[in-house]
Amino acid sequence: MKIRADIVRTYQTLHTWTGITTGLLLFIGFFAGALVMFTDTIDQWSTPPSKQFSQVSEGQHQVLLNHVLANEEKAINAVTLHYSDNHSPITWYEEGNGRGVNVNEQVWHAGFNEHGEINKELSQVNHLSGLLDYLHQTGGIFGEIGHHLFGGYILGIASFLYFIALISGLIFLLPTLVKSFFALRKDKSASRFWLDSHNLIGVSSLPFHIVIAFTVFVFAFHDFLYGWLFGVYGDKKLFPEPQKSEYQYNVKELPSLDEITAKIQAYAPGYQIERIALSRLNTTSPSASVNITHPREMMRGPTTDFIFMHPYTLEINASSIKGGDQGIWVSIVSSLFALHFGSYGGTLGQWAYFVMGLLGALLFYTGNLLWIEKRRKQKQATQSKSSLVLAKLTVGIALGCICAISLAFAATKWLSLTSLNVNIAYLWLYYLTFFVVVITAFIKGPSVTAIYTLKASAILCLIVPLNSLLAILLPNLGLWHADSFSEIMLEVMALPFAWFFYACASKVAKRVYKGEKNSVWYVAEKAANTTNEELVIHS
Repeated sequence: MKIRADIVRTYQTLHTWTGITTGLLLFIGFFAGALVMFTDTIDQWSTPPSKQFSQVSEGQHQVLLNHVLANEEKAINAVTLHYSDNHSPITWYEEGNGRGVNVNEQVWHAGFNEHGEINKELSQVNHLSGLLDYLHQTGGIFGEIGHHLFGGYILGIASFLYFIALISGLIFLLPTLVKSFFALRKDKSASRFWLDSHNLIGVSSLPFHIVIAFTVFVFAFHDFLYGWLFGVYGDKKLFPEPQKSEYQYNVKELPSLDEITAKIQAYAPGYQIERIALSRLNTTSPSASVNITHPREMMRGPTTDFIFMHPYTLEINASSIKGGDQGIWVSIVSSLFALHFGSYGGTLGQWAYFVMGLLGALLFYTGNLLWIEKRRKQKQATQSKSSLVLAKLTVGIALGCICAISLAFAATKWLSLTSLNVNIAYLWLYYLTFFVVVITAFIKGPSVTAIYTLKASAILCLIVPLNSLLAILLPNLGLWHADSFSEIMLEVMALPFAWFFYACASKVAKRVYKGEKNSVWYVAEKAANTTNEELVIHS
């Protein structure tokens, strides 16, 4: 395919600058977003088993619900019944409400002890997955505007520029796409290798990136979009609303769980109930939110489908299931969630989005490296200030994010042994580590910082499964080991991450000390009597 050279150059320039200005922010969003695909597993893994109760048999949820509603005033305002094996059968909040990330959130768990007696246990909600989701939504930029995250708006703008980068990149690549798509020319220059890697990742996952760019923009600016739609539709409601009532309901009138579940199963046959959240039971506007899953149906919520119903009349107000009463706009919104979170594809979809999320982060990282290599002055040691600054930012922000998240995972079980607020500790660990790496990149240079940060990340990833080994060998420490398949897989997956980070550190060390001298990555002097091999092995 032939395109005029001036048009190609225009789109190449557009692609370069939209990519460079948004790449590092999107790197954080994509890397954290890939991990968020396993939110439920992370929540289960990071919560001490001593704080949870075993799941109960059929019929016992009703016994627990009756007891809790009769004895716990706060449960009347909001109580949740869980039906999955990895959660306590019933919970309610002492502080917080489960919306957003509240670092002081506390929740009661209740269940039966070994003697068949009903017990309860108060625990702090572990928001490790909440930290990841916060990074995913904001890129780590804190602050709020109204009831929205400031970083969410910034990421929304970045996603718009990111979409422009995708389209412009495809256009200027078209003339050589067939010839260079599957080429990975390692024997050529470094810039050629990074270009081939960048193009291969970008083109092969282009539909995924277009979906993510579009949905992020919609999520960030949905209030403005709704405002425009309200102006178009006037008094006509976009979303179903429960009928208003002046009748004051009382929890004593609440139908049995058998009646509620029978209504759900009649409405959504073949679906499994994950949880039922009852709220505002002694008011004029009670509600029930039901999360349901189906092994062979497309999920339209972030992780499940949902049904909103009246807990007393059992009237269905809205749902996300195919053929339900959701209305066109609920259907559109829930489909956008499904596309963004990959929940439509089941477990396979989760893993596919996980891999594509990591490749997306690599796409932005390689884009920055390519920009630096393209502007390298090959005949002089002194490089441009812009190249050096971008190298420092790339290493500091991208590897700082990786190292900080690795530290949060490695420290999780140890933090539970202290009296610290674990969620505040996560924030301190993340931002302190992140900014230390960024500052180090500017003081010590990007090359040395990259080597040691990658090695530190590798060690921290190794600590994740080693903590379980310690828990088995030294049970008196108070740590706990992974005891379900999903938790074990989480810890096993830390091993390839550790290997990858260490392998990258070795490659970077080789480039730094033995590579092209005229480069921002080259370091001319090493410690006396220390060979590169010794540095790689012992540092």
